[in-house]
This record gives sequence, C-alpha cells and structure tokens, in this order.
Amino acid sequence: MKRPVLESLRQVVSAVICAFPGGRESAAARLGYELKRFDNHVYENAGSRPLTYDQIHQLETDTGTTLLPEFIAHLYGGMFVPLAHPDTLDNVDLYSRAVNSAAKRGIVDQIIHKALEDGVIEPEEAKAILAAHNRYLAARQSEVLATIQLHSKGGVH
Repeated sequence: MKRPVLESLRQVVSAVICAFPGGRESAAARLGYELKRFDNHVYENAGSRPLTYDQIHQLETDTGTTLLPEFIAHLYGGMFVPLAHPDTLDNVDLYSRAVNSAAKRGIVDQIIHKALEDGVIEPEEAKAILAAHNRYLAARQSEVLATIQLHSKGGVH
C-alpha cells in the first residue's frame, strides 16, 4: 500500500477518520459525540481539545489501521512493528506475512525505479522511498518475530 508520510497528529486523525467505515458521522457516533462536537474536537475549534490517544486508538481498532503508532514511532526515528497474536499464528499466517513483506519490498524497488527515471532522487521522492522502506522493514521484522514465536520452545523470546 502506498500512502504519504503523515507529519502531524492532525493528519493522522484525518486519515483515521477517512478510513473509518461510514466516515465522520460513524466515527462521531462510535465515540458518542454529536457530529458538530466531534468536528470541534477533530479540528480543535471553539476551544475544544483534540481527540485523545485513547479515542484515536478506539477508532483505529475499528478501522484496522496503525497510523497513530506509526506516526509516534516516526517522531522518534523508529518504526512501528505490530506483534503477532499467538492464538492466530500458524504456517499459513507466516506465509501471508512473507508475501506481505515481499510485496512491500517490491513497492520500495518500484518507487526507487520511478525516482531514478530522470537520474535524480528529489527530496519528496527520498521521503517516499524511506517511508515505503520503513513499512517493508516493519513487515519483515513482524514476519521474523512471528516465525520465532511460532517455532520456539516456550513461545516468544
């Protein structure tokens, strides 16, 4: 999946809401807000505080996204690696993780190839390459950790 680097918490919140099934109205209802009040929190209007991390997490749990932890990890120069749920791990899941990891590596290579068509990697292209590369590394790390977890005596080390 190709997506831009999110550089502010407001961008993260906006992306989570866009990913939410049913959009703003459904996201507002999920958090128990009327739409106007929800919008005030999202856009920090009328002296409203922004959504809390817990509220963003609640929305992300419903959407299946991990934009908030990815953003926070990026602030610290790191990457977010979701851990496997032990009860869902099997060889089919490991294969799926391997395919996902390989696909993300392919995306990195495609972005590099496209960026090099004119012989120069521009700053925006470099950001896109690094963002895709971080997603690849996170997928690969998750794949390796899941493999170790599934095939180790006594679980995770």
